[in-house]
Amino acid sequence: MSCNHIRNTSAMTTSPRCGAETRSGTTCRAPAVQGKARCRMHGGARRSGAPRGNQNARTHGAFTQDGIAERRAIRALLGETEKLLVEMKSVPD
Repeated sequence: MSCNHIRNTSAMTTSPRCGAETRSGTTCRAPAVQGKARCRMHGGARRSGAPRGNQNARTHGAFTQDGIAERRAIRALLGETEKLLVEMKSVPD
């Protein structure tokens, strides 16, 4: 069955494109979601992304300056303790 009418594709071809980088390294050519810069598969869908005020995104503080300094102090104390134990073993009774 053949179509006898001309398809109006001008709106589809002039719509903004997603442009996200695909796995193959090319840009995505899917149309962007209305009001967004990306298509539905690359983050333009409703409710995509983390919720506002995401509590799961809080950091644990292990790499703060205080945390690093605390670990350095503990390592230094452990090193001094090992040296003291070695000295105690070498001292005759």
